[in-house]
Formats: sequence, C-alpha cells, structure tokens
Amino acid sequence: MRRRAVGALAGGLLLAGCPSAYQRAYDQETQRLENARQAAEARAAAEHAEASRYAAVIYFPVGSAVIDADGERELRWFVTKMQPYPQVVILVQGFADTTGTEAKNQSLSEERAQAVAGSLSAQGISPSRINPQGYGTTSPAASNATSGGRRNNRRVEVTVQ
Repeated sequence: MRRRAVGALAGGLLLAGCPSAYQRAYDQETQRLENARQAAEARAAAEHAEASRYAAVIYFPVGSAVIDADGERELRWFVTKMQPYPQVVILVQGFADTTGTEAKNQSLSEERAQAVAGSLSAQGISPSRINPQGYGTTSPAASNATSGGRRNNRRVEVTVQ
C-alpha cells in the first residue's frame, strides 16, 4: 500500500512539475522550425541584397518603344545576372523626354516599359516577377535642354524591387 502511495505521489509530481517527453519534443520541433524560418529569411535578404547590385538602362530613339541591339544586349546581360535569384521582383521603369505632348510621353514611357518587360519575359523571367511602370517626363536623368540630355531621358531603368 505504501508503495502505491509513493508511486502515485511521484507520478503526480512528475506530471505537475515536469514537461512530458511529448511536450519537450514539441518544443524542440517548434524551435527547429523557427530556426529554419529565420535562416531562410536571412538567406532571402542576402540574396536580395546581392541581386540589387545589378541594374540595366535601355535607351530609345525619339518617339520609339523599339529596343535596339544595344538594349537587347544589356537585357541579356541583366537576365544572366538574375538567374541565381529566381525569387526577386524586377522593377521596369519607363521614361520619356519632353519631345511631344505630355499624354503621348506618358503613353510612350508605358510602351517602353512594356517592351522591356516583354523582352525579359521572352528570356525566361516569369511575368509575375516583372513590374512595368511608365512615368512620362517625370524624373529626368538629365536636362531636356540639350539633345544629349533628351537622349538620356528616353530610357527604361531595370532594377530589383
């Protein structure tokens, strides 16, 4: 009888004060999963920082949204640099110079961004990872007072978002 009482008392103390083997295993697995999640987030942040080092700029003739040979070469280079980073989102920003109306320049900047997005997609980058935007004549890279400045403003900038 005394043995049973001691066993019951010990069992009660064990259940009341010590976590069960199940609880310890659960806690260990939860901690393992949390550590794995944190490590994955750290890897993703490092990959994003590395991918953000690369950018491309494509220039266009007046009134055109056609990518020339230099632009295609620049985009091939960019796609090659992005291959190790299949999760990054690519921002494609189109711009125009002040030649023409504001409405035409807005439309042209959007067409340029779409042309570059199409080229990136044709080279294997998923369209869901490409964010094309047109900005018209806002954010000029140079003065529109000179032909060289206007050339620099007829562009699409490709960066990691």
